[in-house]
Amino acid sequence: QAQLVESGGGLVQAGDSLRLSCAASGLTFSRAAMGWFRQAPGKEREFVAAITLGGGGTHYSDSVKGRFTISRDNGKNTMYLQMNSLKPEDTAVYYCAAKTTYSGYLYTAGFDYDYWGQGTQVTVSS
Repeated sequence: QAQLVESGGGLVQAGDSLRLSCAASGLTFSRAAMGWFRQAPGKEREFVAAITLGGGGTHYSDSVKGRFTISRDNGKNTMYLQMNSLKPEDTAVYYCAAKTTYSGYLYTAGFDYDYWGQGTQVTVSS
């Protein structure tokens, strides 16, 4: 059974940085397109960033472009989200997701993904 486990969340101040990790098991990680999503209280889940199988292609939402960087290490079955210049509006539960079928591109819709982690809380104080 595939499993995704996020870590690295926490409470930080505006302008600080955090790096989230997503450790995958039970799936062929190098064949999975991956993504990060987030959900703030009272809001719908939204796309944050996506990365292709080998990591050569990435895509970001406009709200995080230039501040966040998605990456992956297929040798460690782990994906990362480096978050810099954090803002209070970045406060949310962050989820990683894996698409293991027809996974050759970048995917920004939640329904495209097959597996989800349990989420990690990121809180940015002003």
